[in-house]
Amino acid sequence: MARILVVEDEAKIARFIELELSHEGYEVDKAEDGRAGLELALAHDYDLILLDIMLPQISGMEVLRRLRREKATPVILLTARDAIMDKVAGLDAGADDYITKPFAIEELLARIRVSLKRRNSSAAHVATEALVSHGVSLDVDRHEVSVGGEPVELTNREFEILHALMAEPGIVQTRDKLASAALGYDYIGESNVIDVYIRQLRSKIDDRFGVKLITTVRGVGYVIRD
Repeated sequence: MARILVVEDEAKIARFIELELSHEGYEVDKAEDGRAGLELALAHDYDLILLDIMLPQISGMEVLRRLRREKATPVILLTARDAIMDKVAGLDAGADDYITKPFAIEELLARIRVSLKRRNSSAAHVATEALVSHGVSLDVDRHEVSVGGEPVELTNREFEILHALMAEPGIVQTRDKLASAALGYDYIGESNVIDVYIRQLRSKIDDRFGVKLITTVRGVGYVIRD
């Protein structure tokens, strides 16, 4: 069964999560501050880490940044913050998902299953040709995007959203579908984070290079027209 690290400074919440995860058959370790959590995360090979953002010693965001320098362990952020930009910042820093406190344990368990399923998925790698639209080239294998030969630096989330749009030109992609493509199987979070990523993509590609790549379909989602 999967081994999960819970990094949470509120003892009651940490104990509650530990009991629920243990009941589900998971092996659980706990840390009550960021420094201890980072040490455990680097010392052991966990299947998943539940990481609170507001931690003593070292913040959850800094723990995540340091962890990502060495490991790709799936991380779900536990946050009391409601601002979309805070959540986007966490995802861009390398988090796989987030959940806002207070949360129902059923939702947390569902998110854990999604993250573990994504980690355990081992689809065979198949070489692909670059996708090209409106002068924008996206190379899946190299994980590179360029416009007219000039490279464009994208975060992993931005890349996945652009890939989903370019892979099906002319097909309108809903926000939920784009969120699932970028954030995991059957994503159950807030799809309005996609609007933030689309604005960032437009800033880096449409505005910078003077192209009309991504079109908004009001009330539905986004599309790249042929």
